[in-house]
Amino acid sequence: MITRITGKLARLTDDAARIEVGALEYEVFIPEFVRRQLQALLGNEVSLKTIEYVEGNTQGGRLVPRMIGFLADVELEFFEMVCSVDGMGVKKTLRAMVRPVREVAEAIEEQNLKELSLLPGIGPAMSERIVAKLRRKMAKFALMVAKEFPAEPKSAERGVLHEAFEALLSLGYNAVEAREKVDAVSAGKTKLKSVEDVILAIYQLGRE
Repeated sequence: MITRITGKLARLTDDAARIEVGALEYEVFIPEFVRRQLQALLGNEVSLKTIEYVEGNTQGGRLVPRMIGFLADVELEFFEMVCSVDGMGVKKTLRAMVRPVREVAEAIEEQNLKELSLLPGIGPAMSERIVAKLRRKMAKFALMVAKEFPAEPKSAERGVLHEAFEALLSLGYNAVEAREKVDAVSAGKTKLKSVEDVILAIYQLGRE
């Protein structure tokens, strides 16, 4: 089993990273919160902690091996714990992980069902299952410190962008739409000092 992959980050898609290792290029699926961290590292060498799973129908005879990557062992551990909740599984957990591990862990620990229900594909019933199984196991994840990356926006602006992303999710946008809108305005030269600045910039961009 492949547990780590190191190579050049050649490309990012909506749900995967393409990693060049020598003459080979590997596709590694990643949750949205990891994709946002990797975005600033395109063209650089990265190292991802990985887990493998097999996708497909055993009766249909077509089984495809997949890899999922994370920047830290603790993120991978958290992912596997959420996968273990009845009714979740790999693909559903991968889609749901749009926010940093620390924030999701805090919501679970505090039994914040409303916050968990905002995650893609996670409704009230599933939120209750997650809390019931994992609430007492979240302490170390809730205390995680966000990892810094050299080419990302300054910490204050990065926090504003993240809050704006969450605001868009709460307004009904899916993770991909929210990311595209936040990425579009963050690429401009205008300084974004508040969530209101980001939302206004998105609105103005939509009118152009």
